[in-house]
Amino acid sequence: MSVADREAVPVVTVDATPQGRTATALGFAVAGAVAGVLLAVAWSFTFVDSVIGDNIANSLLGHDAKATAIGGSVAGLAFAFVSGLAGTFTACNVAAFGMVPQVTRETTRSGLRGLLAPLGWLTAGSMAVALTYGAVGVLLGDRLPQLSTATTAGGVPVRLVQASVVFGLAGLALLYLGLAALKLVPDPFAGRPRARLVAMGVIIGAFLIGRPFPLFHKLFLYAVADDNPAYGAAVFGLQTLGNMLVMVLVVVIASRLTGGRLLTAPSRRGTVLSGVALVLVGVFLIVYWDVRVPALFGVGWFPTAPWN
Repeated sequence: MSVADREAVPVVTVDATPQGRTATALGFAVAGAVAGVLLAVAWSFTFVDSVIGDNIANSLLGHDAKATAIGGSVAGLAFAFVSGLAGTFTACNVAAFGMVPQVTRETTRSGLRGLLAPLGWLTAGSMAVALTYGAVGVLLGDRLPQLSTATTAGGVPVRLVQASVVFGLAGLALLYLGLAALKLVPDPFAGRPRARLVAMGVIIGAFLIGRPFPLFHKLFLYAVADDNPAYGAAVFGLQTLGNMLVMVLVVVIASRLTGGRLLTAPSRRGTVLSGVALVLVGVFLIVYWDVRVPALFGVGWFPTAPWN
């Protein structure tokens, strides 16, 4: 190839300017947001709540979890953990899986022992909320909208109004954290990874505050009837641990399969995966709970997949 020919070949360069990086990050954010909307369209709460959730609970407890009385304090503790595990993939908990890349990125040592610290901080945040809300929830009882059987003037159950508010706020928080991971907005936890993990744990714990999952509702009523704030804290804590168990297993498996390389902190790929995952689940929570659920009661309109 002559000098002239070489000069005629176009040179492809990567736009490494701040504007170029911002445009790329914005593209990732839009992709995550679109995926979140599509997930809200496709989501089948009947399948997830009844087919998956109820079958898991019935199999582990050995009886119909909805139809059978809980039957004592010890049985209530078992019911709490099992119902939490059964609710892992419900729309009021599945967003926790969006935190998996971030948790894995904070691993500073290889192997299972290296995961204990980030998982510990995540669990600390979630348990702080769960234990507090369990005790307070028992004290407030049916004064909470979450336990109300009333409906609004438009026919929307009051407990779903509380769910829409709580999960909408949780969605906004996760969306912001995702945008911060993509460096599109200021990161309130820059240089403070432990604080970020605790904040994510708080969000997981806060899912209890809005959760309308029937098995959780039954557990809540039982705890209120027991009229013991300490017991309420215990069952809510076990409920949250049950919710987190599968997510913890996913974190461990993801770390083992990738040898800690795919999602580690220095990796640009890990940053993008973390940001996109958080944007996806944040948008999903907002759209599902604040657009799709109200639309079920004639408040606005939202499309759903044919299988719903």
